[in-house]
Amino acid sequence: MIKLNHKVDEFISKNPQWQEQLEMLRTIILACGLIEELKWNVPVYTFQNKNIVGINGLKESCVIAFFKGALLKDVNGILTKPGQHTQAGRWIKFSNVKEIIKLKAALKAYIKEAIEVEKAGLKVKLKKTLDFTMPEEFQNKLNKIPALKKAFYALTPGRQRAYILYFSQAKLSKTREARVEKWMQQILNGQGLND
Repeated sequence: MIKLNHKVDEFISKNPQWQEQLEMLRTIILACGLIEELKWNVPVYTFQNKNIVGINGLKESCVIAFFKGALLKDVNGILTKPGQHTQAGRWIKFSNVKEIIKLKAALKAYIKEAIEVEKAGLKVKLKKTLDFTMPEEFQNKLNKIPALKKAFYALTPGRQRAYILYFSQAKLSKTREARVEKWMQQILNGQGLND
């Protein structure tokens, strides 16, 4: 029996631009036997307490996001990375109901595959912080300031990666140095880039 979560009803009602699309995605997902929850203020669908997919409305589109999408075969070539550095997640964007209707069978197949991935206990092999190239300017600071080095490596791996990627994005050395200087205190305080 399909059980709707009233918090998801509220979420969908607050997204009038994508209401019809989100309702359609919700129906497709629930038909696959997943449990509906609201996590991180967005609808998330779980199997045996494991996150399988989520849906959301963005400015230009609505999406169905697969938490371990990198492990799916993607026989239709429709999964994309939400961001350049995304490792596990993949999503499919929609701008209208017709696109969802056209892919309904494929979506069900992808959801069922995602459930099988979870049943099998498969994990996405994530890059470790040490696999990312440390910007020379930041490495120099870590070498010179033991407290900064200790504080940086005490951060969660995700926070460490966020800093490394942010510092690395600057093309000029002086910009990288300025970024490191600006964020050193935040690191020393044990906070991430977005805290």
